[in-house]
Amino acid sequence: MSVKIRLQRHGKKGKPFYHIVVADARASRDGKFIEKIGTYNPITNPAVIELNVDAAVKWLGNGAQPTDTARAILSYKGVLYKKHLQGGVAKGAFDQATADSKFATWLEGKDKQVLGKK
Repeated sequence: MSVKIRLQRHGKKGKPFYHIVVADARASRDGKFIEKIGTYNPITNPAVIELNVDAAVKWLGNGAQPTDTARAILSYKGVLYKKHLQGGVAKGAFDQATADSKFATWLEGKDKQVLGKK
């Protein structure tokens, strides 16, 4: 079974609101899904993204393929970077504490960028 991380549209016409879900690739866009891992509201400036990072990393590790838009959102929130760091831990390049500190440093820099945009 091929699994995708993708957006599920909600909201009325002209006011989109999306759920970020893990779904079977054969399911329809707004149909059945396996797990909801977050939300995305593109109307606000900057866009509000709430995401369960650990669940997203778990699904990427299990082989889920994100769509183009979902990949951009995951990259923006640091999920792809955290998965990259977990790969380094698995190979023995560094330990878990080092990976967590690198991710925390990256998050602080990202928060400063978002505050600058506001």
